[in-house]
Amino acid sequence: MRQDRTQTYRAKGAAITGFPPDRTALLVIDPVNDFLSEGGAAWDLTESTVKKNDVVGSLRRVIDGAHERGVAVLFAPMAYTEEDYAHHELQRRTGINRLMFERRMFLAGTWGADFHPDLRPSEQDIVLEPHKGTDVVQTDLPEHLERLATSHVVICGMTASMCCESTGRHLAEHGYDVTFLSDAIGSDNLPSYEASIHLSYPLIANAVMEVDEFLAAIAPDYAQDPLRVGDTVYGSDRGKIGTIDEIVRGDADTAAHILVKRGLILDRDIHIPLDAIVRRSGTDVFINIPRLVVGKMPWDEPPSAAAAREKQGPPAAQVEHLYGSRSPSRRQHDPTAAARDD
Repeated sequence: MRQDRTQTYRAKGAAITGFPPDRTALLVIDPVNDFLSEGGAAWDLTESTVKKNDVVGSLRRVIDGAHERGVAVLFAPMAYTEEDYAHHELQRRTGINRLMFERRMFLAGTWGADFHPDLRPSEQDIVLEPHKGTDVVQTDLPEHLERLATSHVVICGMTASMCCESTGRHLAEHGYDVTFLSDAIGSDNLPSYEASIHLSYPLIANAVMEVDEFLAAIAPDYAQDPLRVGDTVYGSDRGKIGTIDEIVRGDADTAAHILVKRGLILDRDIHIPLDAIVRRSGTDVFINIPRLVVGKMPWDEPPSAAAAREKQGPPAAQVEHLYGSRSPSRRQHDPTAAARDD
């Protein structure tokens, strides 16, 4: 069966719960005047969340912190020229393209498309080619991430439900470990911000964190403090779940896990697999399931090693028909496809 490398989790093979600086990239999306400055073409839409989160201040803090810790910083702006509209008719492509066209947003070479004066890239930073829609992966971003041997991408900037979400979703599908910084992201309105932070991001990424939590989790030598009884456990939506009551390292019969006992938040004890812990910041640990969903996970009993293996499904060599009764059409019409996949 064909193995697509983009389906591989790029941080596999290591129990890293921090951010290795030489494999982490901070992606700052659209930190420009049209979004972040009074008088910008979209300021009437973004003002409420930009001020609520002090997005400019938070971005400045995380960029400086990344510089100090040796984390690569990539700036991802937008810019439109006459050719984009007159020749390629991008204003007809999507609703957001139409909105940007009508409001004359991000016109190349203008003040609105320029970086906010407090957020100008330094000489050490990477400035990407402009994205023309909501997905920064459709630029030279992949080449830079490959060159930097990146496994972890941390996303901040504008806007929550558009460019930040589209880019994060695409990167996660390509195997990157994705984190969103909730206090360094703004949106075009408060409902879209809240939906992104609390509903979408916790499922399409590994974690939602705040700037200070991210900076504290950057591990210069990959060394991690061991888990400790009493550590606070959070979901991928930053919802508090409880505290670690017991740490089970696992053996031939029992899979490694932590025990979080019932309390004010949980109505039952839960046994969380150790590999669900994806972040550690001080005494706080984050699992890659939102608190809203924890109660629906099959974690009522200590996980057996055999049950954990069963969750992996069958080996590819044992699957005759990929979908039970059918195989992909490409194989049926190309007799050599199955041989090439194996």
